[in-house]
Order: sequence, then structure tokens, then C-alpha cells
Amino acid sequence: MHSERYEKGLQTRREVLGSEYVDKSLAGADAFTMEIQDFATEQAWGVVWTRPGLERKTRSLVTLAILASTNKYTELKAHTRGALRNGCSVQEIKEVFLQCAVYAGMPSGMEAFRAAQPVIAEFEDGAGA
Repeated sequence: MHSERYEKGLQTRREVLGSEYVDKSLAGADAFTMEIQDFATEQAWGVVWTRPGLERKTRSLVTLAILASTNKYTELKAHTRGALRNGCSVQEIKEVFLQCAVYAGMPSGMEAFRAAQPVIAEFEDGAGA
């Protein structure tokens, strides 16, 4: 039985990342990893992402900056798609990565561009987001 926060989180997670991505993440979880999936869904998505203080677009840009700055490129790919779904422009995403390159280091910025590039290309081709 999941909490109301979990259910709100699952809905938000699906809206931002897409149901296909979320379903794949949940289906790929096993007895060891399901707890972190549940925790992320309830806490990150059901508590933080649903707070009224920031719009989803802003949360997406902040998330991209953090992921790029901390070299979390697998998550950065998913959140690039989410940022596009949340109304961020390709230019805004580019600016975030350039800002990260200056303040978090050029390698972090370069890798962020590399990780996001296929997602951006898919989006621009009309197949993504």
C-alpha cells in the first residue's frame, strides 16, 4: 500500500519523465533496488517536485545544473528529456550547461553537452519529449 505522497510523486514523475521511462525503471527494480525507487518516487517526486515554491520548468533547470555539476550523466539524460517536457527550450538548457562549465569545470560542462546531445537531437527531430 503506497502513501498519498507516493501516488502524487508517481503522477509527477510520469508527467516529467514520461510513463515509458518510469515504467521501465520500476519494472527493472528488484527486491534490492525497489526501495530506492519507492523512496525517490515519494520523497523527490511526491514531496519536493510537488512543492508550490518553483515552477516545474525552473526545477528542471536547477536539476540539470546539479546533475551536470556532479557528473551524473545517466540521470542528466532523463532530466534533459524531462526539462523539454516541462517547457524548457534547447537554448535554456544550453545556457545552464555553459554556466556549469564555468563554475563546475569545463569537463563537467563538456560531458553535460555530450550526454544531452542525443536527447536534444531526438527532440528536434520530433521524436522525443
